[in-house]
Amino acid sequence: MIPHLSESALVLAPHGRDAGIAAAVLTEAEVRTVVCDSLAELQRRLQRGAGFALLTEESLRGADLRALSGWIRSQAEWSDFPFVLVTHRGGGLERNPSAKRFLDLLGNVTFLERPFHPTTLVSLAQSALRGRRRQYEARARLEALHRGAEKYRSLFESIDAGFCIIQMIYDDAGRPIDYVFLETNPAFEKQSGLVDAVGRSMRALVPAHERKWFDIYGEVAATGNKVRFEEHAEALGNIWYDVYAFRVGDPSAQQVAVLFNNISARREMEQALRENEDRLRRLNETLEARVTERTAELATTENALRQSQKLEAIGQLTGGVAHDFNNLLMAIMSSLALLRRRVPDHPTVHRLIDNALQGAERGAALTQRMLAFARRQDLAAERLDVPELVNDLAELVGRTLGPAWPLELHFTADLPAVFADTNQLEMALLNLAVNARDAMPGGGTIRITAEKRELPDADIAGVHSGTYIGLSVIDTGHGMDSTTLERATEPFFTTKGVGKGTGLGLSMIHGLARQLGGTFTLKSAPGEGTTATLWLPVAAGLAGEQRPVSPPPADAEPAVGRLKVLAVDDDSLVLLNTSALLDDLGHHVLEASSGGEALKLIQRHPDIDLLITDQAMPNMTGTQLVEHVADLRPALPVILATGYGEVPPGFEDRIIKLGKPFSQKLLKQAVAKAIGRTHAET
Repeated sequence: MIPHLSESALVLAPHGRDAGIAAAVLTEAEVRTVVCDSLAELQRRLQRGAGFALLTEESLRGADLRALSGWIRSQAEWSDFPFVLVTHRGGGLERNPSAKRFLDLLGNVTFLERPFHPTTLVSLAQSALRGRRRQYEARARLEALHRGAEKYRSLFESIDAGFCIIQMIYDDAGRPIDYVFLETNPAFEKQSGLVDAVGRSMRALVPAHERKWFDIYGEVAATGNKVRFEEHAEALGNIWYDVYAFRVGDPSAQQVAVLFNNISARREMEQALRENEDRLRRLNETLEARVTERTAELATTENALRQSQKLEAIGQLTGGVAHDFNNLLMAIMSSLALLRRRVPDHPTVHRLIDNALQGAERGAALTQRMLAFARRQDLAAERLDVPELVNDLAELVGRTLGPAWPLELHFTADLPAVFADTNQLEMALLNLAVNARDAMPGGGTIRITAEKRELPDADIAGVHSGTYIGLSVIDTGHGMDSTTLERATEPFFTTKGVGKGTGLGLSMIHGLARQLGGTFTLKSAPGEGTTATLWLPVAAGLAGEQRPVSPPPADAEPAVGRLKVLAVDDDSLVLLNTSALLDDLGHHVLEASSGGEALKLIQRHPDIDLLITDQAMPNMTGTQLVEHVADLRPALPVILATGYGEVPPGFEDRIIKLGKPFSQKLLKQAVAKAIGRTHAET
């Protein structure tokens, strides 16, 4: 190893175990380490060369430091030997002003407080060695500068550190106010971000550059004292720099050479390490309190997790359970209907059967509410005048909200009508108005507006092109941040307290808008209120709108005769009762429990007159079965029996939809309609 380029670590820690621990840590990090027994030995080895020195505060206290101070002052221009000083807790410069004596003595010193983490020691050692290497590089380059201008230029341009020579500028009072860049190396632009700096002043390049930089370089130019420091340059992009500055040329020229490196990453790591160590220290000091606090937090988190899991499970089951519930109600209602026709005409028995049927019908109504949560309910759409509907509803909304929340209604002229479900739309408006009231607990005006607009546009996407009516409820309440706004229409998501909201309101409104062929939008920001808008297509653009099937009057049903019907359902109870209802109507029934089995029966029985199939079946859905049947028997009438409200696009004119659970009367009407449609088309 070349002595004057040595990267050895010198350790002076004569008291305690610090020397052995530090040497072991540094050796493990592959840093060559020499333990010095005394200050005199340290000084001798400094003369021979080293990378940095690790000293303890106790090793310097009370010692004669004149020789060490003289060596530090006599360093060559390129050298700024790094020291790492291990202090007691609170011994750092920030928390112990007395440590300034060591800073003045050692110059390039980094404080390491006990207790320290090995990672922190290794990080500081590596940083010191990197700095020493840069000094060696600077030494070589400075020597080369003295040997010739050409060599100076080559080395000047090759170093990785940023380097520049600046000319100080002073005001009339002698205060440094700016400086001009005389020379820069290629790394200067990368390290500082300043382009084409030569010949230009710092104020011209960065008007907001901090005053402290001018004061530091002005002091160097005036006194000739070299400085080594780490400083933050916010105006250059929030960067931390390791800077070494010294005066060059004739003192009257007021020129300063600056060697600097971006050390932001290292500072962030050191800050993170200090914060982690502080947190660990505080945790150890308050362990009992932290254990109690964490136990309480864990219990709260577990309760919240259990509640979240319950709500998540409900949200996932809401849509699917309606299908199974409809199947059960189908089996119950059809069985009761057939049973009523077969039992003796006994008033008590018939009353019990009627009660059971009423209970099943109430269950069917419940499934419709569940399907509303899942956005799959049938809608009784009709032509509506939006201003008229809102004006009729305004009195009810006003009474619900209370006098502290007056309503303002604003509608543009000549608004066209829309197709919508009156009850569902009124419920949506009332829900939005209540949400607006809750967002303004101290009171405030709630505005309901309507406008006509061509969509989609830059603000609103996800709808078919056409004319829409935007029905908005607007408040000036606390608003929502972006995270809350993104989740606002999720089922069971709510910002209200326990017992004050289910989180289903906006989800149902969004489902209603989508079923009507429109969409639902929310615009909000903290402190700026919320605008909730239902976008509904105008009636003129809904010629193909799907409507619930309205069976023809009983006296208008055509005679269909005895039919050969294929009934398909994966639920054996539903299949059995559907077959029984059809058989009771006088039809011959073939049964299949899957789409694949149904296709085989259609191929074997070309005389099948009608197909009635469930929609939600494994492996092959009802609509997929209809697609396959269209290839084999394109004219075969099809009834799709399903508890869901929506049918895939393109199937409205190809099937008769029969909602589950259905009665024998509705089944009879659907059969007549399917056969009648086929005869009309023929």
